[in-house]
Amino acid sequence: MKDKRILYVSSEVVPYLPETEISSMSFEAPRLVNQQGGQIRIFMPRYGNINERRHQLHEVIRLSGINLVINDLDMPLIIKVASIPKERIQVYFIDNDEYFKRKATLTDENGVLFSDNDERAIFFAKGVIETVKKLNWSPDIIHVHGWLASLLPLYLKEYYKDEPLFNESKIVTSIYNQSFNDTLNKDMFNKIKFDNINEEAFKSLEEPTYNNLMKIAIDYSDALIVGSEDIPENLDNYIKNSEKPILDYKSKDEFGPAYTEFFTSEVLS
Repeated sequence: MKDKRILYVSSEVVPYLPETEISSMSFEAPRLVNQQGGQIRIFMPRYGNINERRHQLHEVIRLSGINLVINDLDMPLIIKVASIPKERIQVYFIDNDEYFKRKATLTDENGVLFSDNDERAIFFAKGVIETVKKLNWSPDIIHVHGWLASLLPLYLKEYYKDEPLFNESKIVTSIYNQSFNDTLNKDMFNKIKFDNINEEAFKSLEEPTYNNLMKIAIDYSDALIVGSEDIPENLDNYIKNSEKPILDYKSKDEFGPAYTEFFTSEVLS
């Protein structure tokens, strides 16, 4: 892993949010690469329930200050950064008052999905890519975790397909069983279509279910990781039929060596 450049894009990361399969793996995988001499960048949303004072977040003025167009509206992009204690790992936070100031992550106090989660996902994908462009940092591998991050493969390979910084980047998506019921906002399809992305590329998002979101991520990834021991059968079959390189689920003890071997294999070089 020495000198390999890996960009981690996740909907949640320990220690900034409670421990789940996604948040734990979004910390453990970068830590492993960091310990092996790799170069990493981690991006996650700056949800309003993240304690900025405790975690010592601060705004990076040189990276902030641009607007992202989301469904014909200009939305200011704010970038904050913090360091994970004892690990010498920096985490970049994608922020916007309209999307992320509320004191919750993905649902309200009754467990109901926020109606603008579709726009938050688009904003997050665009925000990460625009910030990496400003950093002028070309990743060898982009590793995606969580459904809020799942539009990144589509946007990178369609909306940003002419961006030379990512010409050699390979996208790996981890598939988990942390899902949601029902659908996101049904207007999600039109909001992505507004960005002049070929609608055939994401036709299934006319019904923006968890499974359909992850299928789009699978379609636009170069390799896949099964992140949960049990994932929806529909997705499991879709992964197996994708003909992409796959790292099957590994226990915590097995994960390190398997992950290292997978990320240094010919399929990702």
